[in-house]
Amino acid sequence: MGIRLLFLSGIIYLIYMLPQNFFRLDYFNINKVNVTDNSKMLHDELTKLTEKLYNKNSIYIDSNEIKEFIEKDIRVESAKVEKNSLGEITIDVKEKDLVYYAVIGKNIYLTDKDGKIFAYLNEKEVEGVPFIIANSEEEIKEIIENSPQNHQEAGFEKGWDSRFDTWYKLSKEFGFLYYEMDKPIEISKTGHMLCDAYLENENSNSGEKIQKIFLNALMKYNVDNPYRKNLNKSTPIPLLLNVLKKLKNDKEENGAGIFRKELPFLICWKNNDSDELYKYIKNFRKTYGYTASNEVVYERCLELLESENEKRFKIKQIIQESVDDLIRKLRITGIFSLRGIGRFVDINELEKNKIEYIIKNYSKCKTYKTEYEFYKYMGEMDLNIINIEEDINYETVETIKITALKNFAVKYENKEIIEELECLEKDKNSKDEFLKLIDNPTRLEFLTSLILIKNYPDLFIKPNYSIDDEGNPTFTAKGGIADIEVYDEKSDVLVEVTLIKNRQQSIIEIPAITRHLVELNEKSEKENIFSIFVAPNIHEDTKYMCEFTKYHKNLDIKPYTISNFAKKIKFEGSILEFLN
Repeated sequence: MGIRLLFLSGIIYLIYMLPQNFFRLDYFNINKVNVTDNSKMLHDELTKLTEKLYNKNSIYIDSNEIKEFIEKDIRVESAKVEKNSLGEITIDVKEKDLVYYAVIGKNIYLTDKDGKIFAYLNEKEVEGVPFIIANSEEEIKEIIENSPQNHQEAGFEKGWDSRFDTWYKLSKEFGFLYYEMDKPIEISKTGHMLCDAYLENENSNSGEKIQKIFLNALMKYNVDNPYRKNLNKSTPIPLLLNVLKKLKNDKEENGAGIFRKELPFLICWKNNDSDELYKYIKNFRKTYGYTASNEVVYERCLELLESENEKRFKIKQIIQESVDDLIRKLRITGIFSLRGIGRFVDINELEKNKIEYIIKNYSKCKTYKTEYEFYKYMGEMDLNIINIEEDINYETVETIKITALKNFAVKYENKEIIEELECLEKDKNSKDEFLKLIDNPTRLEFLTSLILIKNYPDLFIKPNYSIDDEGNPTFTAKGGIADIEVYDEKSDVLVEVTLIKNRQQSIIEIPAITRHLVELNEKSEKENIFSIFVAPNIHEDTKYMCEFTKYHKNLDIKPYTISNFAKKIKFEGSILEFLN
């Protein structure tokens, strides 16, 4: 029995050990590693990996484990590892495709199709791909998502060439810059002024300067310019001002300006004859009043255009899209007012001197043969527009602003205001016929002021956005002051709002808010002095800067997302609840 047991043990030992020893033979060691030449950036890393694999037993090498290890590298799109034969292994690595160069600060990075950074410029041969200038990787992704390259503009190649023309065509037409393929980009005087206005520090009156720069462009603008080759020949702004003046002087009319449904006639008008356009509108009102259908207006517009082509001139384009676009452009000039909650456009009585100057000097339509000739004309700044002073009483303007805000507080319910605020937070378009005519940054200041005055009737709410003579907001608060000031007997609160979502929040907004708070704290004797900061989202750097202000200055900056700010507000509640 003992002999048999010993014999059996010996057999088991041989069965177990012989293969073990057999597979340890040099015959099974890796003696050749094939690395495909697809990968350039990972050359050094793959060389080191190859050195580690040499003379390793192929039986105990896990191909999937090596594959997963390689694919952990951010530069790798995919990897394939195969054992070809005994002693030989192949590694095939596909690097991420370079789709964009990203310029952030002083560094240039390589990014993939999704805008994800995976290398520095010097890690790959230079290729003919677009540059994206951004402040962060988050912003790169936003630019890519909002800028598809799948269309073609006339005279430009499909892709980024066409996309560039799409982005800057209007700036070119307004005389801010000039470009041609294979030629340097030229920036005009007004283009430089516009850039400077946007880049000026928070103590400047950049909003007012931006208005005047756009006014300069729009008062000169001719629809029959070399960029458009339009059959109609008019300068819309002076033409509209002349018609509005005639309507205002007409005792038979209501003095409210031009009706929204009458604006398509201005858009389709063939010349600068304001007398004829005024008579046309007056006769149209005698027939239809203010009740004409969209179809009737559309038919009249086709007649003015001398066309029956409903595919080229669509009813939605004529009646709605073109009108909305026109009103937004009119508003940015600062010389027009909205009456009847956006139903009428009229002369802004607070800008009488500028209006008279434009009517006197720009009512005649000029024509230009070449694009560059038109650009030079548009790009020159009429300094009179900058220097003209308006005789405005500050207290009167503030009274108009607060009265209008209180009237809006009656018109709009909390639910409606919150929905509009959430549209801004989510970057969605407004559905409100009046609110959608206000640009987003100004609208945020207006809606924030509106929800405050509606829900805190005992507080003094002082918004600092610019207004027209109806009290409607026209532009954001100028630099050097808070967007909205809130007061009562015991508290001084500064409310600052922004649509900036990225790290620039902390750089642009928080230092300025801190300065405002320090200045207020030095002169105020109130018990509570703090600031409320409102944005679509609150960046981590912003939170840190708010905490730093509290630590360093013992001053509170309370950051809230737009939606959380709206939820925090309670009717007849206390503003001090924002401190909690």
